[in-house]
Amino acid sequence: MSFELFKNALPVILDGLYLTVVITLLAFALGQLVALPLALLANACSRWLSSPVRTYIFCIRGSPLLVQLFIIYYGFGSLELVRSSLLWPILREPLYCAILAVGLNSAAYVAELLRGTIRQFPVGQSEAAKALGMSGWQAMRHITLPQVYRSVLPVLGNEIVLVMKASSLASAVTVVEMTGAARAFVARTYAPFEVFAAAGCFYLIFGLVLAMTFKALERQVAVPGLHR
Repeated sequence: MSFELFKNALPVILDGLYLTVVITLLAFALGQLVALPLALLANACSRWLSSPVRTYIFCIRGSPLLVQLFIIYYGFGSLELVRSSLLWPILREPLYCAILAVGLNSAAYVAELLRGTIRQFPVGQSEAAKALGMSGWQAMRHITLPQVYRSVLPVLGNEIVLVMKASSLASAVTVVEMTGAARAFVARTYAPFEVFAAAGCFYLIFGLVLAMTFKALERQVAVPGLHR
């Protein structure tokens, strides 16, 4: 291993850190925004509402993220209907496609997590909320969802790290985030070990920052007197 090459690779890969952070945070935020409605619809009594959502979750969780990214970027981009639609300014940009693919992928996993967690809470809570004069939405907002998110917060900490790692696939559609910058530098130096070792160090540091942030958030929202 050449330490000189390792050192030279650091600033090159650091240039791609900004896009890695952008993809990670925006894709995670998109996933959270989409996941909750999906989870509520998946738990709906009507099959007309729950079946399409469960099918979506099954398809997304059962297929590789890279395939989903290619479908969104290359597949949709080849359709004349898409090219003439209002979505084309988004779907023609590889960065937006990467955020969309990673975000929708994360949404499927988080939706399934939320769906299962919501179903675990006792029916007595809803009945007590109705006895207090709360509507179904008020009970969901003030009683169920705070408990759900407090319960799944550790898993969401893992999820954002997984989203961060998934962001490396954006290089497959020409986005020059950290992995893309590393691949371009390898093409010039023919030193994959040193370059990807440097990239791995940045991913580890970024992942550690995300994990510590969610650990601090867990402590902030923890119920006093309860310990894991």
